[in-house]
Amino acid sequence: MDGAGGPGEGPAQEALQSLSRRLQVQEKEMELVKAALAEALRLLRLQAPSTSLQDPGTLGPPRDSSPAAPPGLPPTCSPSLVSRGTQTEAEMEVEPSPGPPGLSNGPPAPPGGSEEPSGTQSEGGGSSSSGTGSPGPPGILRLAQPPQRTDTPRRNSSSSSPSERPRQKLSRKAASSANLLLRSGSTERKKGTSAPGAPAVYPALCQPLDLLHLIQSPRHPWGVGGLMLFIGQVRKQAQRGRGGKDPLSSPGGPGSRRSNYNLEGISVKMFLRGRPITMYIPSGIRSLEELPSGPPPETLSLDWVYGYRGRDSRSNLFVLRSGEVVYFIACVVVLYRPGGGPGGPGGGGQRHYRGHTDCVRCLAVHPDGVRVASGQTAGVDKDGKPLQPVVHVWDSETLLKLQEIGLGAFERGVGALAFSVADQGAFLCVVDDSNEHMLSVWDCSRGTKLAEIKSTNDSVLAVGFNPRDSSSIVTSGKSHVHFWNWNGGTGVPGNGTLTRKQGVFGKYKKPKFIPCFVFLPDGDILTGDSEGNILTWGRSLSDSRTPGRGGAKETYGIVAQAHAHEGSIFALCLRRDGTVLSGGGRDRRLVQWGPGLVALQEAEIPEHFGAVRAIAEGPGSELLVGTTKNALLRGDLAQGFSPVIQGHTDELWGLCTHPFQNRFLTCGHDRQLCLWDGEGHALAWSIDLKETGLCADFHPSGAVVAVGLNTGRWLVLDTETREIVSDITDGNEQLSVVRYSPDGLYLAIGSHDNMIYIYSVSSDGAKSSRFGRCVGHSSFITHLDWSKDGNFIMSNSGDYEILYWDVAGGCKLLRNRYESRDREWATYTCVLGFHVYGVWPDGSDGTDINSLCRSHNERVVAVADDFCKVHLFQYPCAHAKAPSLVYGGHGSHVTSVRFTHDDSHLISLGGKDASIFQWRVLGAGGTGPVPTTPSRTPSLSPASSLDV
Repeated sequence: MDGAGGPGEGPAQEALQSLSRRLQVQEKEMELVKAALAEALRLLRLQAPSTSLQDPGTLGPPRDSSPAAPPGLPPTCSPSLVSRGTQTEAEMEVEPSPGPPGLSNGPPAPPGGSEEPSGTQSEGGGSSSSGTGSPGPPGILRLAQPPQRTDTPRRNSSSSSPSERPRQKLSRKAASSANLLLRSGSTERKKGTSAPGAPAVYPALCQPLDLLHLIQSPRHPWGVGGLMLFIGQVRKQAQRGRGGKDPLSSPGGPGSRRSNYNLEGISVKMFLRGRPITMYIPSGIRSLEELPSGPPPETLSLDWVYGYRGRDSRSNLFVLRSGEVVYFIACVVVLYRPGGGPGGPGGGGQRHYRGHTDCVRCLAVHPDGVRVASGQTAGVDKDGKPLQPVVHVWDSETLLKLQEIGLGAFERGVGALAFSVADQGAFLCVVDDSNEHMLSVWDCSRGTKLAEIKSTNDSVLAVGFNPRDSSSIVTSGKSHVHFWNWNGGTGVPGNGTLTRKQGVFGKYKKPKFIPCFVFLPDGDILTGDSEGNILTWGRSLSDSRTPGRGGAKETYGIVAQAHAHEGSIFALCLRRDGTVLSGGGRDRRLVQWGPGLVALQEAEIPEHFGAVRAIAEGPGSELLVGTTKNALLRGDLAQGFSPVIQGHTDELWGLCTHPFQNRFLTCGHDRQLCLWDGEGHALAWSIDLKETGLCADFHPSGAVVAVGLNTGRWLVLDTETREIVSDITDGNEQLSVVRYSPDGLYLAIGSHDNMIYIYSVSSDGAKSSRFGRCVGHSSFITHLDWSKDGNFIMSNSGDYEILYWDVAGGCKLLRNRYESRDREWATYTCVLGFHVYGVWPDGSDGTDINSLCRSHNERVVAVADDFCKVHLFQYPCAHAKAPSLVYGGHGSHVTSVRFTHDDSHLISLGGKDASIFQWRVLGAGGTGPVPTTPSRTPSLSPASSLDV
């Protein structure tokens, strides 16, 4: 609003304030009227699509006709109009379009500059604090030449009196409504047909009305209320003519995502949280129908999974009969062949069971060494509906699911499970994560429940059958060891019973946790506890003579104790020679124990790998050790251990791929910066950043890499020596994106302080100097890309703005975004733009897509979403609700995706699950055959991937 008056208070000031309030109300009312008029015209065109807004006998204006009074414009309306469809306040002059009908972009802009107003508004609809408004595209609507004056008044200047300003603004709004009618009429005239079947009220609306007088004059016989009533009648009549419901014509409430094309066919508009986002169509695209609309011919196949979930899970590491090591991370169970083993020459390989829909929590291997049971946690789908936890029993050779156990029977998740041994694995014992930690026994072949009981309100960390007697089950956890007797009930489902016998600590200190236990060949049980002690449990003679429940509390007791470790004992493993291995937490030691708990040999795990989480015995003397820092080690007690699988331990966000090698770099909340070898599937090196890393990018030379941190600090590191060559801080907000220009001369840094910092970079990338700042976004920077010539930047922000910057010209905001529609971009990672707007799902709240990446061959677009999925779209993706190929496996929001330099692989990062997936690109852009019928959502049956 324009202000007037001096600083003093008085009746004049109050009158001006009153006028200002009235003007605001009238402006809102005019916007409603305009929207209603546009909707009425749209409804009428839906009912009679061939109807013209002219009389049937009236021809359109010739191409050389004067623009001063185009046919259809009311005589009292000024030809100087205000365009709203292209998000600009600049005054326009209406001209008939010389271009062909359809989605023509009009003739090129006239040479020479044009005067522009002082305010600017982004394509996303957000106002910027600097720069000027977009003058809009040339062609159908062209900027009118301003009067020749020495002082051109600004739009917000006070050259006119306060009493005239309200009428001027209403005039512009009324003229914009008239412009809407005129453009609608011109669109229909292009079809060259008449409408003999138009409704009776239609000609009345289509006559050259004095809209300015109609809307501005409250004494008009219609007035605003009458006009709204008339439009309501038009709507009802159009609905009756169609015999259906009125389609949505408003942007919708928060969370809606809708796209529509403006009448000139030069832009596309979509809505996020009810906010309009306008994207201009490139001039080379004459029709959106010519763009690809189906799923891409390329497909993805899971090639390698980096990481292991040892930080917060147990029962997660076993060796199969084939020699493969089985473990899990996220929603994937990995079968890993160590190099030099059954995998043959060329190192190891991986296969993946991908039948789970949420994170896997525990594993158990059948006595035959082939079948595997894996339990998953409960989760929610993309609509927020809960998913039920379940246990899958599957074949490790074929990766086919054999049985699904307990769907709907468990709560929250599956915490622990075990196969019976004495009867060749006929039964499966499961403990869920409910408050009562329900203990149940299942028939593996039939998938039926034989018995169930509430175990305890305390945490249960381990469960197992006695290998000599399947009717004996042991559970341990927080401050307890429970010995269960199971009566199978002659195999009838639900008729079995479970009775509990409490383990008694007696004179020994009761530990806080008992994380693990193991059965000895003589029938005794060893437990490892949080005090670092190994306890030997035996059954008393009195209880052996007392069947049933008599003396249940006195049945099992401790017969020996040995202090084994400093801190908790996380793992116990019975070896083939009868000795026992224990793994310590705080001291990180592996100790081998002989009869009578005599220490025979020990080894210490290096500190940077963390504590021992799980132990599995490989061939010969080889051992596999899982650690709490998500590493998998291989070796023996004599020679030591080396890592074969490594991963991050906390949420991941930063990802970049090497410009000419199959390497990539990751960083996250664990403060580790890791460089990975994509060909050798190994960690090349890692360093401690001391702070959270959120983004990274390689210099085009590959010699250095820039890393943005959460404190506003950013580093440049030498990729060979790992030394920090630059350490600079810009502001105190976190950095969300860093990006080198294609020629390596500039570095752009997007910050949460709403600014993009530009640095000049030396040829080797080691030295940087401040070049300028891009100031104009009204929210934090989320994504940015450089043009192929390295002179311009496209950026997105948290409030869905799309802005363009002339970096070489002094970091200036480009006021006419329409002129950037044909600019070619070296990368495409911005999630908002004409070329990628089709990736957004219906009902999106604007945060559903975390990352996007176009392939280097510009054929496909990969998308990381908030629903644990990776999508593959064709590029350009400029159709609403575009179909995609969808790939699961991550157990948390996918935070980033990037293609390798040759588009042979795609890298994706999981958020909370700390997983890194390396996908092989198959089909037209990669190696391997193209599937004949690509599915929009790949089936989970068979739930496997044979990617070796």
